[in-house]
Amino acid sequence: MVTVYTKNNCPKCMMTKNVLDAEGISFQAINIDEDLNPNEREEKIQQFKGLGFMTMPIVIKEGMSTDEYISGFNPEKLQTLKD
Repeated sequence: MVTVYTKNNCPKCMMTKNVLDAEGISFQAINIDEDLNPNEREEKIQQFKGLGFMTMPIVIKEGMSTDEYISGFNPEKLQTLKD
């Protein structure tokens, strides 16, 4: 399963979801502004910052190590998510 963490008003988030859709890669989108309560949101932001990520979206495939997470819009890396 692929999870895409997004936020409101994020063009890179929309472009990432569009590429995943176009490639037929199923995913779950979690909007940190709408789908998480304030405490969960802050914890997730701190987790991502702690990993060195400063931009959204963050794309995670089940089984990935944290150094394989995809941050920002990166169509080439998104291609690697195909099964």
